[in-house]
Amino acid sequence: MMIKLNSIEKIRKQFDTILLDGALATELEKLGCNLEDPLWSARVLLDEPEKIRKVHYAYFKAGADIGITASYQASIEGFKQREISEEEAKTLIRKTVELTQQARSDYWQENADMNRPYPLVAGSVGPYGAYLADGSEYVGNYGVSDRLLYDFHRPRIEALVEAGADLLAVETIPSLQEAKVVSELLQEFPDIAAWVTFTLKDAAHISEGNALKECAEILNDYSQIVALGVNCVSTELVHDAVQELKENTSKPVIIYPNSGEDYDPETKNWYGSKPMQINTAAADWAVAGATIIGGCCRTGPEDIREIRKMIRKK
Repeated sequence: MMIKLNSIEKIRKQFDTILLDGALATELEKLGCNLEDPLWSARVLLDEPEKIRKVHYAYFKAGADIGITASYQASIEGFKQREISEEEAKTLIRKTVELTQQARSDYWQENADMNRPYPLVAGSVGPYGAYLADGSEYVGNYGVSDRLLYDFHRPRIEALVEAGADLLAVETIPSLQEAKVVSELLQEFPDIAAWVTFTLKDAAHISEGNALKECAEILNDYSQIVALGVNCVSTELVHDAVQELKENTSKPVIIYPNSGEDYDPETKNWYGSKPMQINTAAADWAVAGATIIGGCCRTGPEDIREIRKMIRKK
């Protein structure tokens, strides 16, 4: 069943700030999953799907108002490289929605008396760069046509919509070209809403180099895009990026940065300390204008629980 475009606004009627979940892969690794694979967390769909449901449940329990599916790195092309047919690949992508829905249903049946809105399921639409598995989601500059990006994204978006995702999370996007292609593509699915979040070169520019201001102004014209922001970025960039977005879009601002450590996409290693803890900074980001807040890589249910305490005082 399709949803109306204002699904996020239903939560905002009760809370000024909406809570996202945190990292999926980080928690799957804690459960013993080996993600050393081009499919990354999507690999777990093949042989350990119950662990994905378990992680989603933990985030709903921690207070997440929106759960993001395990489809970030799930694509027809990626599964084909594992000799999985297109139809089976679509079934697996739909399964990411079903697992999140099941976790939500399980949680809600046990906690329906809580004073909170029914959580949403956001179908993750990761970038073309994630399929390349070479760190391109932090650089962009794919050098491909709009048509290739359209053909890459359409079948996975169709599968997520068919499975009943409440909205789409078009996330970790390094390229204005890609953001525009997906925004245009959404018009073929007029009853679905989406957010778009970019990766950053610095607080004022997305990874590929376009000004964040320019991206916000262009995407502001797409009615199906119901929030704009950044994700999978350093916590130190968030405050200024929020201000940049607030000045250039009328849409809610969504941010879900990494834990605070630095990531090297070439070596795929994390390093450094956490100069700014995501949970303590969240209240400041909300004051700066962020409407939807969560975590990305290296964050977990405990972070979402602490963010909830910081911004809702409970």
